[in-house]
Amino acid sequence: MSKENDVLVLGGAGVDTIVYVPELPLPYADSHMIRPGITARAGQTGDFVVLGLASLGLRTHHIDLIGDDHEGDLVRAFHRDRSLPLTEVPQPLGTKRAVNLVGPDGRRLSLYDDSRAAESDRLPEATVRALAGKSRHAHVSITYPCAFALPLLREAGLTLSTDLHNWDGVNPYHEPFAFEADLVFLSATALADPSATLRRIAEHGRARVAVATDGAAGAHLLVEGELTHVPAIAPPEPVVDSNGAGDAFAAGFLLGWLAGEEPARCALFGAVAGAYACTVEATRADAIGRELLLARVAEWEAGAGTAAGATTGAARL
Repeated sequence: MSKENDVLVLGGAGVDTIVYVPELPLPYADSHMIRPGITARAGQTGDFVVLGLASLGLRTHHIDLIGDDHEGDLVRAFHRDRSLPLTEVPQPLGTKRAVNLVGPDGRRLSLYDDSRAAESDRLPEATVRALAGKSRHAHVSITYPCAFALPLLREAGLTLSTDLHNWDGVNPYHEPFAFEADLVFLSATALADPSATLRRIAEHGRARVAVATDGAAGAHLLVEGELTHVPAIAPPEPVVDSNGAGDAFAAGFLLGWLAGEEPARCALFGAVAGAYACTVEATRADAIGRELLLARVAEWEAGAGTAAGATTGAARL
């Protein structure tokens, strides 16, 4: 039976205040003069995954807790202006927000407001079940309280993906996501041994595929116990901000995953999408389109000597 949504995205809706700083770490001073200014815009991890997927032609639906506040208005406008379906659950404590300090090299430091969630928060079970019944796949953000929806999504028969972001491989908060998802993304930033963490995810959970992105070093891909390296893709323009690169990688990977591509090729899709995201200033919300992504994948594969397989795969998508 045909489904209404390709991907249901849970959580990760919020607002970031972007502050460009002269360097990171920022030296202590009474004050710093900031240019080109300070900007608040909607676009946290769930928002950017939805945007990335929709830009690639996939049908999405986003659900999260959102407040009746200025930040909530920004999130609602983000979705409305881009025709991104959104189910909002009232959050009396307010919409999630963070401050991102962005250095000249595109690296960032994120400061999250942890006061906008309560232990009793839940996404309504009936709503999650109804949306799951209309969806092929669910991508679950690690924002609270999405972990409580994991059993409901599994009962509905969806395949699941998640992004653990900068998990250190130890923090128990991330484990329900890491061990319940079929496809796991994370950053290698906080990992002393990415391969060991990927293997732990596979051994203790359901994941068929786990991938740790590692910036300019590429990515580590574990498939059915076999670990391979995914080369980095050079960004088409100068790098200005790494914010959203991981979300773009996940969206690109999911495009291939849902089309039945091999994991290595899905990772290539993700790498191309992530590289593009690094060229987009944090104050803007933009994502690579399907046609451009497939063209760049074909270019890379032709240069790597695998053009024959690339042409067939790109045409299928």
